[in-house]
Amino acid sequence: MIDRRKDNRTLRNLRARWSGNSGQQEARIGDIGLGGCYVDSMSRVQVGETIELEVELPSGEWLPLRGQVTSCQEAVGFGIQFSSVTDSEKAVLKELLS
Repeated sequence: MIDRRKDNRTLRNLRARWSGNSGQQEARIGDIGLGGCYVDSMSRVQVGETIELEVELPSGEWLPLRGQVTSCQEAVGFGIQFSSVTDSEKAVLKELLS
């Protein structure tokens, strides 16, 4: 499999919730980087689908993110590439990754 990521990812185990075509779901983040993340979720998604994602930070605050599904493993999870990340969201991500 070819890795098309532009940014490195860090293994994390963070609580998350997301919504897409299948409704709102609870999940975990398996890894995360400035450009995207892997969402551990048994719910179905479609490659190309837009996902609204909230990641619980160690502080207990929620970081809202948005992205498109780039890969999917049925009943395991999916990768998303973030879109429209603001400077403040990017700063929070950088802090999370350090």
